[in-house]
Amino acid sequence: MKYVSTRGGAGSLSFEEVLLAGLASDGGLYVPARWPRLTKDEMRALAGRSYAEVALTLMQPFVGADVSGRALARLIDEAYATFAHPAVAPLVQMGPNAWLLELFHGPTLAFKDVAMQVLARLMDRALRRRKRRATIVVATSGDTGGAAIEAFRGLEAIDIFVLHPKGRVSEMQRRQMTTVREPNVHNIAIEGTFDDAQALVKALFGDEALVRRLQLAGVNSINWARIMAQVVYYFTAALALGAPDRKVRFSVPTGNFGDIFAGYVARRMGLPVARLIIATNENDILARVVKSGRYAPRGVVATASPSMDIQVASNFERLLFELSGRRPRRVRALMTALGERGAFRLNEEEHALLRRDFGAHRVSETETARTIARLREETGYLADPHTAVGVAAARACDPGDGAPMVTLATAHPAKFPDTVSQATGVAVPLPLRLAGLEEREERLSVLGNDKSALTAFILERARAAADKNADRTRARPRAAAGAGSPGSAAPGSSTVELASGASGASGSATAGSAPARSGARA
Repeated sequence: MKYVSTRGGAGSLSFEEVLLAGLASDGGLYVPARWPRLTKDEMRALAGRSYAEVALTLMQPFVGADVSGRALARLIDEAYATFAHPAVAPLVQMGPNAWLLELFHGPTLAFKDVAMQVLARLMDRALRRRKRRATIVVATSGDTGGAAIEAFRGLEAIDIFVLHPKGRVSEMQRRQMTTVREPNVHNIAIEGTFDDAQALVKALFGDEALVRRLQLAGVNSINWARIMAQVVYYFTAALALGAPDRKVRFSVPTGNFGDIFAGYVARRMGLPVARLIIATNENDILARVVKSGRYAPRGVVATASPSMDIQVASNFERLLFELSGRRPRRVRALMTALGERGAFRLNEEEHALLRRDFGAHRVSETETARTIARLREETGYLADPHTAVGVAAARACDPGDGAPMVTLATAHPAKFPDTVSQATGVAVPLPLRLAGLEEREERLSVLGNDKSALTAFILERARAAADKNADRTRARPRAAAGAGSPGSAAPGSSTVELASGASGASGSATAGSAPARSGARA
């Protein structure tokens, strides 16, 4: 399997090369050169198989010869052994034809674990085979950061820097990131929105010299391996409900378009997906583009579902590539228009294709709270606000034709206890995995929305950069030492350590961190 960039300016790469690259060198996103397809008989043969077995079958065509079947099976087994539910992604019936697909049984209680636990093992294996280090820089609107930190913490070959918008994630989401002690983990609170943090990450990856110096790698949903792993639960859910002999609809709470694009990939692979419903909160750019064909970001609004507080949906570019007939020139023109004029418009054919495969619904804050309360009253189920957005959209868009409607339940309600309790009057029980989190000491650094400050901060701490400096010193022993020694403060940064149980958004790395896990994974 080879991969190509949506913008056409990067070379064709193998899976492992795409895994380590993340973003294409031309600024585009990698997609497979062709979509593998399963026959109906092949899908029927997967019914009743374990989640790991289905994952192996579906991922192998995308991985190709870069990872042997035996090695891939082993790392998939290891990844999903970290989940608290033996089904990994169980279905829960909420009504005659309504289902929830619970994706929050992983280590950080969010759907991001499903892909991140696989991605970390794939990346660690690739780096150790190549005897390389990498620097991961990732922007998060809440759940991606915690899942990435949990997956990569302590790995000897990798340093991870996670950017979150200061004050715009839930306390539980923040603490899951900032209470980790391993020295390869660095948390950064950015003064701004998630879109600002994401733009900073893209700016770093657009600097080719910096990419080489830091061996930058990305684990946001821009990394194809994330999408690949998320395809699996669309298949397991649909197969359990009668596919391939029965069509299934999915309602997906989404902000960055990665999770729902995985559903589109499943459809391209042959899964009978009747409709993909884009469920958005008040940051409704995706609902607006489905309705009007015009993609025009507005200011980000803070909501009770912060992981969806996004106006620039990175993965939508992958869909643009498909809607345009896989024409990189068209994608480049649209992305140029977005950068220069702040918006673009789909042509009639592209808009028609979008509306053929996708529905969309905007869910207000009031409707989100009412949905949480209604689910509790009708079924006894406690849903987090993101899942509630998905349920509300599912109800609004269900044509009632008998096809099952599956809503993706993307986070455990304990990650948003205040919102859920206010809507239901019920205290949310804390899972054992989160016990003691509120008492743990936090550490993070605060940076302004400034690429130079961020670059200096990472260069001072990334071991890949230190390795490069050492190589240059050995090659030129008389060269003068550069500025910015490890441990010095980056320009424009502030670091404050929070005491145990304190709330706030700033802190710094301290002594006493846990030792790194060297070669812990196969």
